[in-house]
Amino acid sequence: MSTRESHQDTQPSPPLPAQPLRLKRVVAGEKAKHKIRGLEILVVTALVALIGSGAAVASVNAKSAGEESAAATSTAPAEVLNLGYFGNITHGPALVGVEQGLFAKDLGATTLETQVFTTGPATIEALNAGAIDAAYLGPNPALNSFVQSGGESIRIIAGVASGGAQFVVRPGISEVEGLRGKTIATPQLGGTQDVALRKWLADRGLETNTSGGGDVTITPTTNAQTLRLFQDGKIDGAWVAEPWTSRLVLQAGAKVLVNEADLWDKGEFSTTVLAVNKSFLAEHPETVEALLRGHVDSVKWLDDNPREATTVINAALKVAIGQPLEDDVIARSISELKFTSDPLAATFPTLLDHGVSAGVSKPADLNGLFDLTLLNKVLKAAGGEPVTAAGLGTQ
Repeated sequence: MSTRESHQDTQPSPPLPAQPLRLKRVVAGEKAKHKIRGLEILVVTALVALIGSGAAVASVNAKSAGEESAAATSTAPAEVLNLGYFGNITHGPALVGVEQGLFAKDLGATTLETQVFTTGPATIEALNAGAIDAAYLGPNPALNSFVQSGGESIRIIAGVASGGAQFVVRPGISEVEGLRGKTIATPQLGGTQDVALRKWLADRGLETNTSGGGDVTITPTTNAQTLRLFQDGKIDGAWVAEPWTSRLVLQAGAKVLVNEADLWDKGEFSTTVLAVNKSFLAEHPETVEALLRGHVDSVKWLDDNPREATTVINAALKVAIGQPLEDDVIARSISELKFTSDPLAATFPTLLDHGVSAGVSKPADLNGLFDLTLLNKVLKAAGGEPVTAAGLGTQ
């Protein structure tokens, strides 16, 4: 698996000129006050909202033939782009794009507004409802939204990161049988790491269910709570993404039982993708293309500036989540990740199968999930290689 070294002895380059942006932090359980009234995101009941979102998605995104025709003839840049992302290292290009002004530079006259989320299902709920226009999130919530809406909700327009997810446990647990009767946390029911844990346990003969029963109790828990509960001895492990894996290892004495990269061919699996509301893509392709230019610029910046990455990401985290992280946590996190614009589309049928096995997805045709046309246009202009939709959309 590709890695990067992170150094802390160089200060970051001065940020590029950026237009003013308004940053709004949204935490699961709070009501989003932008564009939608009464959107309340509940952590424990996220799967219910997720599975039942088909009707809501259809009501928000389904357009009459006349509306579709109007959108096709009126594709001016949007006045505002509402972008969602997490304060996670796996969302590094989003953090860098905001902090370094790369998105604002490429968006030009379009105002950038951002909202920081803590879970994928909560993010997709906001994306489906129109509270945000585009989002960095895990692949499984994106898959579930696409499936439940019959392909009418979102499109994945780029990859973000591969790797950076691990199953960490107490030092006394060294084998699968040692997990029987234990309590393990994941960020949210139906999320990417939740699905990965349930699939891994099932393959080894340990039963779980979405109500928290079975041989292993899986408890959906916010990442910050997971760290505290592990430190207090109230949970026995967690399947999480960076920087929380590194925080549990370096700050709470956890050990890595499973590195998810070891479960995939060539160690490549999608941890984070960039998705956009389908209607927004149809109505504002120029704005989406500009967002993708900023995204590609951010990925390249991370590749070209490994020495500065820790400082810049930490500054972005301070804005996004209210506090920076220790340098060793960021360094370990970055070493476990590969930032890439390739969404690794060929792995998504397997991801869907895992979700079906875990009981949080249903079988479906994924054709149309990806629209990589604008990404490949941006990559070509930047001298990069095109990426494939693997037969699951346009490229």
